[in-house]
Amino acid sequence: MTLPQLLSFTVIVLMMAAFVWGRYRYDIVAACSLLVALAVGVVPLDRAFSGFSDDIVIIVGSALLVSAGVARSGIMEHAVQRFAPNVSTVRAQLALLVVTVAVLSAFVKNIGALAIMIPIAFQFARRSNVSPSTFLMPMAFASLLGGLMTQVGTSPNIVVSRLRGELEGVPFSMFDFTPVGLALTVAGAVFLILFYWLVPQRERKDAALHEALDIKNYMAEARVTSESAVVDQPLANLLKISAGEAAITSILRAGGLRIAPLPDAVLREGDIVLIEGSHEALDRLVAQARLSLGEGPKPPKGAGAGTDTAAVEAVIGERSSLIGWSARRLLLYDRFNVNLLAVSRKGERLDQRLGMITLRLGDVVVVQGNQRTLPEFLREFGLLPLAERALLLGSARRGIVPVLILAAAMGSTALGALPVQVAFFAAAVAMVLLRVIPLREVYAALDGPILVMLAALIPVSDSLHRTGATDVIAAALADLGQGLPGYGALTLMLVAAMAVTPFLNNAATVLVMAPIAAGFAQNLGYRPDAFLMAVAIGAGCDFLTPIGHQCNTLVMGPGGYRFSDYPRLGLPLSVLIVLVAVPMLLLVWPIGR
Repeated sequence: MTLPQLLSFTVIVLMMAAFVWGRYRYDIVAACSLLVALAVGVVPLDRAFSGFSDDIVIIVGSALLVSAGVARSGIMEHAVQRFAPNVSTVRAQLALLVVTVAVLSAFVKNIGALAIMIPIAFQFARRSNVSPSTFLMPMAFASLLGGLMTQVGTSPNIVVSRLRGELEGVPFSMFDFTPVGLALTVAGAVFLILFYWLVPQRERKDAALHEALDIKNYMAEARVTSESAVVDQPLANLLKISAGEAAITSILRAGGLRIAPLPDAVLREGDIVLIEGSHEALDRLVAQARLSLGEGPKPPKGAGAGTDTAAVEAVIGERSSLIGWSARRLLLYDRFNVNLLAVSRKGERLDQRLGMITLRLGDVVVVQGNQRTLPEFLREFGLLPLAERALLLGSARRGIVPVLILAAAMGSTALGALPVQVAFFAAAVAMVLLRVIPLREVYAALDGPILVMLAALIPVSDSLHRTGATDVIAAALADLGQGLPGYGALTLMLVAAMAVTPFLNNAATVLVMAPIAAGFAQNLGYRPDAFLMAVAIGAGCDFLTPIGHQCNTLVMGPGGYRFSDYPRLGLPLSVLIVLVAVPMLLLVWPIGR
C-alpha cells in the first residue's frame, strides 16, 4: 500500500470516528476532514471545493425546498385526512408511510418519493405526539428498498444494467430486478414496521428557540361560507377534520344567537365558529375546511404580487397601548393595516368574538401585516415579538400547485427527459417563482449544515478512488474469494459493495465494483449476472451512514439524527438484506455455467 493510499484510509477512519463520537456537529467534522485531506495531499487543492458543484448537493438542497413547499401547501395533510382518517397508532402510521414510499420508489426516483411523503410524516408525528425521527429514518430506508425493484428505481440499477450490456451485449431489462428486489422490499418493510423502536427519539440539533414555545390555547374565529367544505353539515364533520387537535368552543349565528357546539349542530352559511388550539392546528382546520379566517381579514394594504405578508406572534407588554382595547374599538385594520388573527390568554378560555376581546397585559396575539411595516407597528404599540417562526395562519395557499410541480419533476426523471438534478432544481425554482414558499423562508428550508457536510465529504470520499485505494480493495477481495464456495463468494461481493458505498456515491460504487465483480466471477468460473446484481443491491442499500445515499442525508436534519443513530436500525436491516438477497440471487440468477 502506497503512502497516499494509507493517508486516504487514515483520514476516512478518523472522520468516521469523529462522526460516531458526536462531540461536534456533522458539518464541522466534514469541513475539518476536508482540511486534513488537503493538508496531507490526498485531495488536490484544485479539487477542494468540487463538492459544492456536485449533483448530490443540488439534488438534496432542491428536494428539501420542494418538500417544504409541499408541506406548506397543506394538501398532503388534506389527503391523509381524506384517505386515511382512522390511522391513529404509531405502528399503523409507520406502515402506511413505509409501504407508500417503497411502492412509489419503484417507479420514480426514490428521493422524489421520499420528499413527497415527508410532510405527511410530520403530520402523523404531531397527531401522535412523537418525534418525526420515529418515521423519517424508516421512510428513508424504505425508499432505498423500493428503488431495488425496477431498473429506474435507483441509480445503481441503471448503471449496472448499462455495464452488463457492455460486458455481455444484453443489458438488464426494466423488471429483471423485480423478483429479488420485491423479496428484499417486503422483508425490509416488515422489519422496519416491527422494529422501528430501535430508532432513537431525536429533536433537531439546530432547533431554534421558538420550538420551546408551547402555546396551545390560541383562540381564533372562522366564518362558514358557501365555499366551505362543511356548510350545511353537522359540526361532527368539522371536528373530524380537526382530528382532536383543535376544539370548537362556540357557534355564533346571525342575530346574536349562540349555539352550543354539539356534534349534531348543523353549520350554516354565515355561521361564526370560535376555535381553540395551537396555531398549527388552527391553520390546518381553517385550510382543510375552507373556512374564512376571522371576520374575513383583508390583505394588508400594499401586499400585492410583489410583496409578502407576514404573521407574527407577540406578547402584549406592560407599556403597550393595546391594553384595555379591543381590535374592533381600535379599528386595527382600518387605522394600522394590521389583522388580528388569534389571541391566547394563560389559564383562561376565551369565548368572545375575536374583535371584541379586551386585550390584557401578557396576552399572546398573532397579528398579520405588511412585512415592511409590521415591525414598526410592534414597536409603536409595545408588542414583544416571540422567537421568529414560520406561521401559516392567515397566509395564502397555492393548493395543488406544489404537488403538480413535484409530479412534473418526478415524471420527467422517470421518462428520462431530464436528469434528476436538473428536474429537482427546476422544481425548486418553480416553488419560489410561483410563491409557494415566501422568499424569506427559502434559505431556512435548504438546511445549510447538511449541504456543507455533503460538499465537504465528496472530495474526501473521492480520494479513495483517486489514490488507487479502491484497487487495493479489489485485490484483497480476489484473494479472499479464491477459497470460498459460490454462495460465500456472492456474499463477499454483496457485503463489499455495502461497505464501499458510504465512501463513494452509490453510482460510483457500481462503476468501481461492477467490473471487479464480473472479473471476480469469471476467475472463479461463475456466471456474472448474480454478482452484478449483488453489486447493485449492495450499492443501493447503505443503511449504516447518512452520507452514502441522498435519501439518508435528506432526513438527517429534519429528524435531528446523529451519525451513530443509523447503524442502530441499519445494521440489523443490512444483515437481513444479506440473508434474504443471497439465496434469492442464487435462485433467480443461477451462477453455474
